[in-house]
Amino acid sequence: MKRNYFIVVLAHPIYGRLRRLHIPHYALHVAVSLVVLAAIAGIGFVSSYTRMLGKVSEFNQLRTEKVALQARYDELRARVEENDVQIASLGDLASEVSIAFGIRRELEGAGAGAGDEIEQAEFDPRRQYDFLHAIRTPSRQGASMLSWLSNTTPSIWPVPGRINSPFGRRIDPFHGGGGFHAGIDLSAASGTPVVATADGVVADAGWMGGYGKRVEIKHGKNGLSTVYAHLTEIFATPGQVIRRGEVVGRAGSTGRSTSAHLHYEVRFHGTSVNPYKYLRQADVQTAGLVAAD
Repeated sequence: MKRNYFIVVLAHPIYGRLRRLHIPHYALHVAVSLVVLAAIAGIGFVSSYTRMLGKVSEFNQLRTEKVALQARYDELRARVEENDVQIASLGDLASEVSIAFGIRRELEGAGAGAGDEIEQAEFDPRRQYDFLHAIRTPSRQGASMLSWLSNTTPSIWPVPGRINSPFGRRIDPFHGGGGFHAGIDLSAASGTPVVATADGVVADAGWMGGYGKRVEIKHGKNGLSTVYAHLTEIFATPGQVIRRGEVVGRAGSTGRSTSAHLHYEVRFHGTSVNPYKYLRQADVQTAGLVAAD
């Protein structure tokens, strides 16, 4: 007969008594199963603990990097705030100096009719400060910036062209009646560079009705100013210091114009005078220009 249990014999070490224990087969199977499960559980625990240690180490490393990045971010933000404060201070200083010396750095558009163009430029405190810093202001307090400019009398031709329409009375090309021409028209192809005829400060640059795109330059205490009209491009801004021979724009046909040319005016205390007497003083032959009497 097959037995479904094991017999374990235990002997007493002193008295020699024997004792038999009957252990069922299923009990041994259960014990072995428990041992195997315990081993598997132990291995899983050790593996999980190892992975947890790795994640903790990685977390600590990331936290250290986060702290370093946060410190760097705070430092950069402090620098940006400091720079913003400095820029604002420079902008206030530049504006105060601009007001004191009558220098305008903003472009102002002008034009009331349909189709007129308005040109504007974004105010930049740093550029305005650099501009003001580059100017050598006179040592005398209250002296105008125009007082220290040299070469303030128009003495060169703004474009190498022929005088197509003189100063004074003429037949209006649009309605055919008589009219007064406040300047002279110089022949110039569209895009021809137009230069300032004397040192000065740009008083206005932008669209002005029938003049189209124009630049006006004041030349100092002598009361002279010059106007360059019908331009296709403008390279000057109000308040900019201009030297004789510096390009202020390109000739064109904007405004009330029949073809590409340059309308050039010379004004004395706001009154238009004949520009030809100033052009006549220039070295026309050296400049390669052809002038009409």
